[in-house]
Amino acid sequence: MELQAVLMAAGGGSRMMELTYNTHKPLLPVGNKPLIWYPLNLLERVGFEEVIIITTKDVQKMLTPDRLKLDGKMKLDVVCIQLEGEMGTADALRHVQQKIKTDVLVLSCDLITDVALHEVVDLFRAHNASMAMLMSKLHEFTETVPGQKGKKKAGEQRDFVGVDATGQRLLFMANEADLEDGLTIRKSIMCKHPSMRIRTGLLDAHLYCLKRCVVDFLVENKNISSIRGELIPYLVRKQFSKSVNLPNNKDEVEMSQKMEGQTNLEILGSCKDEELLRLTQERSCWNDHHGDMSEAYHGGKVRCYVHIMEDGVCYRVNTLAAYIEANRMVSAPKLIEDPPIHPSAVISECTQVGADSIIGASCQISDKTSIKRSTVGASSTVREKVKITNSILMNGVTVEEGCNIQGSVICSNAVIGRNADIKYCLVGSSQRIEPDGECLTQAVSCNLF
Repeated sequence: MELQAVLMAAGGGSRMMELTYNTHKPLLPVGNKPLIWYPLNLLERVGFEEVIIITTKDVQKMLTPDRLKLDGKMKLDVVCIQLEGEMGTADALRHVQQKIKTDVLVLSCDLITDVALHEVVDLFRAHNASMAMLMSKLHEFTETVPGQKGKKKAGEQRDFVGVDATGQRLLFMANEADLEDGLTIRKSIMCKHPSMRIRTGLLDAHLYCLKRCVVDFLVENKNISSIRGELIPYLVRKQFSKSVNLPNNKDEVEMSQKMEGQTNLEILGSCKDEELLRLTQERSCWNDHHGDMSEAYHGGKVRCYVHIMEDGVCYRVNTLAAYIEANRMVSAPKLIEDPPIHPSAVISECTQVGADSIIGASCQISDKTSIKRSTVGASSTVREKVKITNSILMNGVTVEEGCNIQGSVICSNAVIGRNADIKYCLVGSSQRIEPDGECLTQAVSCNLF
């Protein structure tokens, strides 16, 4: 196999604890499928026969074929890790290093995308890159977030991403939080790429192609804990470092001090091109600087590339707002081919279910009920004269007669008493709303709120 797939599924979902307190993040229902199904389905569609899943024992117990709903052609090699202290994604990748025999495709369990995966892989192949990654335009979520009355969502720190004239060579990457003294571009970058363009408003999809030697590098340098926060910025900077000199950039000096020695700093330089490929590059003008007589790729051994999706679906479901938006768009044919109404669901003839809604298995939907732009999870029961709009009901929810639910998230096994009026609320797992109750922009959970 040219690439091995590694799926990160051990994160606890700390930015959406309202949902993950009782349900593990990889198993959160999105369009009545567990969140982890989407990256697995992406891999299965493009022909991967095996994937290494890094997760916890609790999640492993629930990764059953019935729950995953895959075609069963792809082998799942599940590796469990202990979430001790601050174990990051680089630590997790280091943990499975002995299983890595080729270059790797690393992706997160919270990624939902219809990207043509070959566009990222082909970029990685064509330039014999050390790393290629996927980015997309950052989404602005305008819908009201349930349970956040009076709370203003803090804006995330922006990434500044520098690309060459083609928009594919990744030259610079920095987060706004790290730029205390303003945006500074190294002279070595501008000399080699004078037409660099700085972009903002991009989402890192947490999908990376990495050379096998990069994984080996992580084994030698155990102080790198995060792929996104430490490894990727280091690789991007390393493209323009002189291997014969000690680092002179402040950030690289700090990174160097974390390493185990100068020898390890240059391990990436040992990823030598194959002889035939080297000769091809020497005798070809097809590289990242057309028309001059410089060495291919300016002689750089470390090369980083980015594929930026300008159109299509690309979400990271790592916040409550993103979770809600993901549920609203997954009915797109490219992502889910299943019928929106499960064959085992029992729906009264006098019920209106919009074409933009999804009804799960073994649901019971009674007379004179209206469901629009909503998802109703498996084994849920909705009584007579209920109106559900723009909402998410997880598995096993019971809604008594006469209720009005709008813009809300109702977690698994909750019970909504008759004639309750629920607007922009988050109701926790197994919670109960009393009959004739009224909830407006609240979070109802005895565990968190």
